[in-house]
Amino acid sequence: MSSNFINSVFIAVASTVALNSIHATEPAFGKQPNVILVITDDQGYGPVGKHGHPWIKTPSLDALHGQSTRFERFLVSPTCSPTRAALMSGRHPMKNGITHTILERERMALSTVTLPQVLSKAGYTSGIFGKWHLGDEEPYQPHKRGFDEAFIHGAGGIGQAYKCSCADAPGNKYFNPTIRHNGSFVKTEGYCTDLFFTAGMGWIKKVKDEGKPFFAYITTNAPHGPFIAPPSNTKRFTDLGFSGKTAGFYGMIENIDENMGRLMKKLDEWKLNENTILIFMSDNGMTGGGSGRGKVGTSKGGKPMEAFNANMKGQRVLLTRAEFAFLSSCAGRVSSKRAEK
Repeated sequence: MSSNFINSVFIAVASTVALNSIHATEPAFGKQPNVILVITDDQGYGPVGKHGHPWIKTPSLDALHGQSTRFERFLVSPTCSPTRAALMSGRHPMKNGITHTILERERMALSTVTLPQVLSKAGYTSGIFGKWHLGDEEPYQPHKRGFDEAFIHGAGGIGQAYKCSCADAPGNKYFNPTIRHNGSFVKTEGYCTDLFFTAGMGWIKKVKDEGKPFFAYITTNAPHGPFIAPPSNTKRFTDLGFSGKTAGFYGMIENIDENMGRLMKKLDEWKLNENTILIFMSDNGMTGGGSGRGKVGTSKGGKPMEAFNANMKGQRVLLTRAEFAFLSSCAGRVSSKRAEK
């Protein structure tokens, strides 16, 4: 497993804001750039329009793809918690006590210095919206690890619970989920991905109006299984002949794309694109359940529809080039190009 890229994300973000806050006559990214990191769950490389997917439509991600520096040859960890621990610390996950996603092996060591803690020393405020998955016991929660705002579900997915401390609210669902907001449980209305982006954007607007530099960590549980998306996002795929799980997986990604469009529109409207680094990435490769292997549907003409994996050999654990990142920053100061090394 290579952690070079995710370590680089931590180091680049932390170093850039720290140096800009100390002394720079003409900072490369302006004075204390805002940082938005969006991570999807189990999406992998293939399910993006610009990556050649034959059925999924992602106009917003395609637009981001065209204006960003794109990292296409990097590896993260094969599962959720290790990737997130590396991003939060800049260290190999095992140095943070992370060796799994459950059974207390997903709890990030309390001795770990986190990215929001580093950023706070440079005057930043930080918020997380969505999936944490680095410990559900109180001392391990994000509002105890440097985040000023936390709007999260528990465990590694909404509704998950194991015979250990890794658990979400009992009976939780993708629609109208119970969310832990700054340590207190609140009942919400709406679809989970929409809620996480809406909460994130509301917080971004608030801290922008207060004149504070910010780090927003929007980390969806989608398209992790179970593969449930709003009917408006799944209908086109079921009409095309895809199975229910595949229609759910594809629909979840198109819903993410819609929310990325909402976010990018607001950044323009609020004039934050002049001084904001926007990063979009997947935490690891696709799973087999929704993304599928082999035949995932039958067209109306009776032809089998095969799963698309961008010519890769494996999926979640065995992928050799499953993950990707788009880095868009500060009105074009990071040029549109591919970064392959």
